Amino acid sequence: MSDHARYRLIVIAVVLIVAVVPVLVQLVRLQVVQHTYYLDLAKAITGHTESVTAPRGRIWDRRGHLLADNVSRYQVSADPGNVNLDNVVKKLAPTLSLSPGDLRATLASAQSQVVLSTSLPLATGRAVQDLNLWAVYSTPYWQRTYPEHQLLSQVLGFVNAKGEGYYGVEGIYDSALRGQKKQWEATQDAWFQPSPFDPTYPDSPRSGTDLVLTIDRTFQAITEAELQRALVGTSAKSGTIIVMDPRTGAILAMASLPSFDPNIYLTTPKERFVNPAVSGTYEPGSVFKVLTMAAALQEGLVTPDTKYNDTACLEVGGLSVCNWDRKAHGTTNMVDLLARSLNVGAATLSTRMGGQTFYKYVQAFGIGQTTGIDLQFEESGNLRMPGDLDWHASDLGTNAFGQGLSVTPIQMIAAVAAVANDGMLMRPYVVAQKIDGGQVLTAKPTPNGRAISSEVAHTLSGMLEQAVERESSPARVPGYRIAGKTGTAQIPIAGGYDDPWTIGSFVGWGPVSDPRLIILVKLDRPTSSMWGAETAAPVFSRLASRLFVLMGIPPDKAVAAR
Repeated sequence: MSDHARYRLIVIAVVLIVAVVPVLVQLVRLQVVQHTYYLDLAKAITGHTESVTAPRGRIWDRRGHLLADNVSRYQVSADPGNVNLDNVVKKLAPTLSLSPGDLRATLASAQSQVVLSTSLPLATGRAVQDLNLWAVYSTPYWQRTYPEHQLLSQVLGFVNAKGEGYYGVEGIYDSALRGQKKQWEATQDAWFQPSPFDPTYPDSPRSGTDLVLTIDRTFQAITEAELQRALVGTSAKSGTIIVMDPRTGAILAMASLPSFDPNIYLTTPKERFVNPAVSGTYEPGSVFKVLTMAAALQEGLVTPDTKYNDTACLEVGGLSVCNWDRKAHGTTNMVDLLARSLNVGAATLSTRMGGQTFYKYVQAFGIGQTTGIDLQFEESGNLRMPGDLDWHASDLGTNAFGQGLSVTPIQMIAAVAAVANDGMLMRPYVVAQKIDGGQVLTAKPTPNGRAISSEVAHTLSGMLEQAVERESSPARVPGYRIAGKTGTAQIPIAGGYDDPWTIGSFVGWGPVSDPRLIILVKLDRPTSSMWGAETAAPVFSRLASRLFVLMGIPPDKAVAAR
């Protein structure tokens, strides 16, 4: 090779080195030294977090009627800093039925993202997607819906816009009901739309657990209708009815009025969300005499034929306890005590037992404790005990007939149901099954303890049946043997009671030979009459008559004939 050629080769090599070295240095800087910086910058431009949430578990009644479902809805949002304002306003305003001026004002926001419309049906959401507008997003989501509207609303609760369950079943089973949510880092194209070839798209998330309730939709509808009829007929301010299977604790119906429509919970006064059946406390009045009599029978203090001298009033702890009619009934047996609902008789029993024994049985029936029902915000009521600073000796007398203590409707019906269930106290419940994919978990009846013996329970049931018949109670159901007790309670306020207002109630079950249901009726501040026998007892009769037929329970005479 000549010197000239060698020189030219050296020059070319030097030029190439001078040209390539800066490129290599830049590549090292970009791909090694500043690799993380530029990767983060690329993600900021083309990447964003995507998420998908599976539908919430559905809720059914015991016979397969749908009570809570999900519908697909869309939310439309936009990135104001990247939209073509005139084009978006022109195309999007008519699609969303928005005023062009309002839409333009919203898109003038300095925020990185603004919501333009929510709760859009499937057709509208997809129509927005088909417009292919730069930096406009149409995102699907699930919205909770309640096909029966107000029916069973306080038992069901509701779900807010964030998918969070509140009150009732929706609240207490929220974690199980929620559909699984998955998030991933997705990429978008130059038009700010998700890339269809994103390799990070996750598997479909799992739907929430379905629930099957113990409640029968037909029973519930009838119960709510009878409660509404009762409120109109008695001019009561509010009311509650619970229907339960005393053998298992399964709730068959639970109604309180006024209620609300969970589909439009945002326009509902918040106090209506609370379920009075589990959260509303009240003094039960004479219904409580069932528990007092149960304790006296169990202790062997009395039998149905035991007599006492009923005076008009009795002093207990410095307080004069009087019968509701202010009359002395003289020599009276235990069945007449229940039939005539004599306060003096109940106080006589509790004082003879003494505080330690009396309150032992009160607690055994679950008073002063929550029942454990699977609904949110259950209250425990208020029970003062000997030794408490606010307990008085007179409480031993007044508590015997349901005054000076408070319960919830679910506590009261669960306690009395123990008498119908051979003395065994059952935990009330509203969810019969949880269905998670192919796995079905069935609830089992749970005893909360034995309150009294089976023999005493049968004896007391017979006494309460006689009491209903002896007084020709409006609670009677033609053809069926019914046991039960009325209650008329005053309403406590600061410094005394809110006269002349009362709470009328009745708790009864049947058929006595084979109790299939127990019903509690509670009416607050009726004006047609102050007495539970005249307001609540007839409601029990009408409702039990209808439910016995629906349950296929034959009259007692038909059973005897067979």
